[in-house]
Amino acid sequence: MPKGYWIALYHSVEDPAALTDYAAAAGPVLLSFGARFLARGMPSHTYEGGARQRCVLVEFESVERAAAAYSSPAYQVALAKLEGAVKREVRIVPGVD
Repeated sequence: MPKGYWIALYHSVEDPAALTDYAAAAGPVLLSFGARFLARGMPSHTYEGGARQRCVLVEFESVERAAAAYSSPAYQVALAKLEGAVKREVRIVPGVD
């Protein structure tokens, strides 16, 4: 079974304090689902029309585990901290075997 990767792209951050609160709440939840944070922050380089925006890359043992983490009640509580403070998109993609 391929690993699952959670890719979050932050289009805008209106309230950095809310993002800090979210990270403090979400981190332990994701770790409890076996998350491994591989990269986070602003890109060093962008190419081919890519926007310079905060990115987060998280590895899970499977796509199903990544989706379960996102759907969990505990993560939803953390996610509510971003409401009105951040515009982002989250993608879950399978790894390559």
